[in-house]
Amino acid sequence: MEYRVVIPAAGQGKRMKAGKNKLLLELNNCPVIIHTLRVFDRDPACRGIYLAIHPGDRETLQELIQRFSIKKVVKLVDGGEERQHSVYNAVLEIDGGIVLVHDGARPFIKQATIHQLTEEAESSGAAIAAVPVKDTIKKVKGGTVEETIERSSLWMVQTPQAFRLPLLKRAHSEAAADGFLGTDDASLAERIGIDVSIVESDYDNIKLTTPEDLYFAEAIVKKQEEMSGGNKYV
Repeated sequence: MEYRVVIPAAGQGKRMKAGKNKLLLELNNCPVIIHTLRVFDRDPACRGIYLAIHPGDRETLQELIQRFSIKKVVKLVDGGEERQHSVYNAVLEIDGGIVLVHDGARPFIKQATIHQLTEEAESSGAAIAAVPVKDTIKKVKGGTVEETIERSSLWMVQTPQAFRLPLLKRAHSEAAADGFLGTDDASLAERIGIDVSIVESDYDNIKLTTPEDLYFAEAIVKKQEEMSGGNKYV
């Protein structure tokens, strides 16, 4: 199942405390954004990558894309004030098919999960990657536990999130018209009555948000290289 992917990469990642776009930080001697782009660039089902960027990073990203021979970036789109606005700017550049939205700071997504998502989105309209919650979750108010939440129905949501393009455009358009800012693209679909399916992902598909995440990322790189004989992108 063919698809196109939007990768928002315009954020400055203040929680990473890097003093620059966290996607330009190196992981195993390669920028994080290149690790992420390679997953899609090497997937025959991917028909194009739309990168939503901060204008100040355009020259740097163009140089990296050329240096690391990334072939499927169709367009660098200026991002907006919020992630949601950046995604919408890129979505408007796409003319059809299944569209994935994936965090640039999640370099460990597997192609098998991507393909399951595209198939489910083609069938149902919208699908998201997620993993079951492992820890006990408690609702707290004023520093005091109010209740323990039954975790069997709780999932930690990741990206990619996959949609039929008309549904994604409508969800973003109505959110923009209403001034609604969601936590992810699926929340925009949910608020207009679109059912969103779950595709179980894996716990390695972490988002690099804080400095501590880089330690976990290095460990994942090492594990995946050992398991796959040096090719962690399958």
